[in-house]
Amino acid sequence: MEKLKAYIIPFLTVVFFLSCKKESFIKDKDAPLAIAVDTLSFDTVFTSVGSITQNFTIVNPNSGKIKLNMIKLAGGSNSPYKINVDGIASAEVHNIEINSGDSIYVFVSVTIDPSSAKNPFIISDSILVDYNGNERYVQLEAYGQNAHFLKNFIIDADATWNDDLPYVILGGLHVSENVKLTVQKGCRIYMHANAPFIIDGSLVVEGTKKDSVTFQGDRLDHPYRGLPASWPGIYFSEKSINNVLNYAIIKNAYQGVICIAPSINNNPKLQMNECIVDNIYDAGIVALGSSINAVNCLISNCGANISILAGGTYQFTFCTIASYGNPYIEHKQPVTYINNFDEAGNNYALSAIFNNCIIWGEGGNIENEMVVEKKGNSTLNVVLDHSLYKAKSIADFVTLDQSIANQDPAFDSINTGRRYFDFHLNKNVSPALDAGIATVVTTDLDGNPRGIKPDIGCYEKH
Repeated sequence: MEKLKAYIIPFLTVVFFLSCKKESFIKDKDAPLAIAVDTLSFDTVFTSVGSITQNFTIVNPNSGKIKLNMIKLAGGSNSPYKINVDGIASAEVHNIEINSGDSIYVFVSVTIDPSSAKNPFIISDSILVDYNGNERYVQLEAYGQNAHFLKNFIIDADATWNDDLPYVILGGLHVSENVKLTVQKGCRIYMHANAPFIIDGSLVVEGTKKDSVTFQGDRLDHPYRGLPASWPGIYFSEKSINNVLNYAIIKNAYQGVICIAPSINNNPKLQMNECIVDNIYDAGIVALGSSINAVNCLISNCGANISILAGGTYQFTFCTIASYGNPYIEHKQPVTYINNFDEAGNNYALSAIFNNCIIWGEGGNIENEMVVEKKGNSTLNVVLDHSLYKAKSIADFVTLDQSIANQDPAFDSINTGRRYFDFHLNKNVSPALDAGIATVVTTDLDGNPRGIKPDIGCYEKH
């Protein structure tokens, strides 16, 4: 019996200690973790209050067990999203163990009232997966309002949009070559951060003074609704022709309007009538060897309002091109820059005529708001005709015809701290009053009649 005890007691002691030993986990920061998605999209277009559930897996591909410190819904308990981690319903779940080669499910539900105009069009949140000193995120996005939602959308036949619901573009929109998209008055077009508006065919915008057409980012909640660079911009490619924008408002983009290459017919590549291009981070209008005709347009508060490169043909009539440094965009570039050459040094013919225009900037260290550079012997015709401009010096090959240099246009009200900008002219002191020349244009951006001696800029006194 004593011999039996001598064997049994050590054996039981070993079993006891082995049973008490904790199973080890892989703690290497470089240990991989396979998360099935990086973005979970709820693409259902809701017509009433809806609750949708989706899921994704987290797989442990390692040879040993791994512990997730935390899976957390960033928006917490106030988020419209709810998560359930392997049967545990909570906005924050800790110490989740996954065996080698095993996986867990994360269920995500969202409840939204899409009829609520207070919702942003895209309701976003994220899920944090924290393990071994790593932070991985799964982005969440769902539709928050009723709208036409178009994701990575190609228009390959003539189409017309009306104003029954807003249009929300995710991933981008592409109008194919030889195809026309007509946008009727009153349409509201909201672009996601990753969504350029690319035109290989034609874009015709039929806005009116009463019912303009708006292009802007889809984040309407504070503070995002006023941020520049919230979407890429409208891009007219080499193939694009016969584009017309009437009463279009383009704002808060990275670049507003980009025109590439000359028109392939006798019409300008882009005709802009009574348009506003505002709060653009990089450049309001970028043209590379192209052709634009703009009438009664306001191009305001952009990183660089107009950039004309590699020549082309341009006519700006009764346009106000002005920028003031503000908390969102520092005024560091001339409001208008023009050249006739490309990066390789090739030079091209250039015609750029500014008739009855204001070219002005403040709030920076820019002495010359109108800069024109040339290379080579290509034909060059740059004219400021009855225009008001700011420039300490201007190239001697620029033609100045009864234009006003370096006199503050005296806009009605400018408050950069509050980001309030009214580019109407002060009716008592502006040097632009009655300083223009009559043209075939008989009204201003507001639809008011032009006088016999019209004012310079996009607004006529009234």
